[in-house]
Amino acid sequence: MSERIARLIDIENRRFFPARIVIAGDRIAAIDPFEPSVAAEEALPFALPGYIDAHVHIESSMLVPSEFARLAVGHGTVATVSDPHEIANVLGVPGVDFMIDNGRQVPLKFHFGAPSCVPATAFETAGATIDSDQIATLLARDEVLYLAEMMNYPGVLHQDPEVLAKIGHAIRAGKPIDGHAPGLRGQDAAHYATAGITTDHECVSLEEAVDKLASGMRILIREGSAAKNFASLFPLIDRYPGRVMFCSDDKHPDDLLQGHIDQLVRRAVQQGADLFHVLAAACITPVRHYRLPVGTLQVGDHADFQLIDNLTDFRNLETVINGETVALNGRALFGSVPCPAMNRFDCQPTVADDFAVAADPDLSARSGVIRDTAEALAASGDAPTIHSSNSARVRVIEAIDRSLLTGQRIGELPVRNGRVVADVEHDLLKLAVINRYRPAPPAVAFIHGFGLRQGAIASSVGHDSHNILAVGGDDEAIAAAVNLVIRHRGGIVAIADDRELVLPLPIAGLMTDHDGATVAAEYQRIDQFVKVELGSPLTAPFTTLSFMALLVIPRLKLSDLGLFDCETFSLLG
Repeated sequence: MSERIARLIDIENRRFFPARIVIAGDRIAAIDPFEPSVAAEEALPFALPGYIDAHVHIESSMLVPSEFARLAVGHGTVATVSDPHEIANVLGVPGVDFMIDNGRQVPLKFHFGAPSCVPATAFETAGATIDSDQIATLLARDEVLYLAEMMNYPGVLHQDPEVLAKIGHAIRAGKPIDGHAPGLRGQDAAHYATAGITTDHECVSLEEAVDKLASGMRILIREGSAAKNFASLFPLIDRYPGRVMFCSDDKHPDDLLQGHIDQLVRRAVQQGADLFHVLAAACITPVRHYRLPVGTLQVGDHADFQLIDNLTDFRNLETVINGETVALNGRALFGSVPCPAMNRFDCQPTVADDFAVAADPDLSARSGVIRDTAEALAASGDAPTIHSSNSARVRVIEAIDRSLLTGQRIGELPVRNGRVVADVEHDLLKLAVINRYRPAPPAVAFIHGFGLRQGAIASSVGHDSHNILAVGGDDEAIAAAVNLVIRHRGGIVAIADDRELVLPLPIAGLMTDHDGATVAAEYQRIDQFVKVELGSPLTAPFTTLSFMALLVIPRLKLSDLGLFDCETFSLLG
């Protein structure tokens, strides 16, 4: 038996009161209200349920689950709803097993889903495939609680048999199905929801979110390292209580070191949202929706809760999971765990000529080189043309800061010796995707928005197939950056002149088992080098780079097979 004396926040009944919280084993045995003096009451901490990240890819923290947990519990997080499709796209079901097994060794309650889209599309090369039969096997496991985000929304709308089979397995298993349908509205959104999809975390506007709510979905308000939708979706908290949740989706280690779901709670309350609506989104609604074995601070529940010192900055004093104190004053009380190495890296080193783009449209249509004026007009729409002299017309990906969406522009790039080259002065750089699962020529296109004045950056974190991505202003620098990733069998790198910075990611090319503070410091060092020395204006250059191959997010992206237009859902050329 143990107890905590605190001002208990009863979210369900919209009240708080002084109470003794009695813990027996891993459960709350009693909650006994009492009446202290005013001064004694004001000195008490507040007790509230622990926070839940309702949709996160642990791999994007670059930390294995056990190390992610050591940072998260210090922010009051007690559980996650985790989609392991990043590692699944590299290693298949054994990758999912790795995440589950590693997460079991720490107190934080990880709840993994069966990744529905491995690979995400048929227009890229992943390291593995998880078919509907394997999905059925995963969903039959007690520890797999849901079908993870169904990114192939065209497959849902067009009733692709394999997609419908995966959804059918989840429905028969009685497990919820997560959605992923950026921009889907009206009847299409309604049909998507009718298929059994219960959530969406990709809304970027209030109107889109309300439309999906009308279709019966719950909306996850996302604030990650790249995609930040809180400002747009904030009004939902009070307008639709009980139908919204908070999530990070993708959280880099330096950001996780600073905060987690607690940041959204703090921000929402400070901006005037109802305290109980905010805490329901952070602590209660995910438990109800996903039927999580997580306590909500009721008698008989698992003793999963936190103590905070005030209702302004919500500073965490203690985090309790299953009756055990796992963090005090923001620091985890459990250590690291051993972690086996798992990876797949079968590509060969590159040379500068591998990244050349012929000016002949018949040879380079998949790099975006345009054949004629009519094609240029059709591609540009109302978008302005970015000009450069002595040029060839090329489709250019427009990277958008703090967003997973991209735009499309028409660039006029220099031609030298029959090759289209980057134009650093006008921020028209080369983007490359290199298949890391077997030898193959790189796919190369052009991109605007990274702003690199010199050098190149590269990464083996490339959603969702996790091939190698690189961006830079000259072919030699791009080849050198890619080769550094290959040499380390995964990582993020930045190079300029004779300087090379690298954060190795030896576990599936996505993660390291080093402690979170060390990884955060290394990541921040490379991030600052890219911003200060190479000149990128992006908030999170590596995060933005990682989504340039995510074909299920509009509009123009690059896979290892070439440029891809999400609106037509097809490769160019």
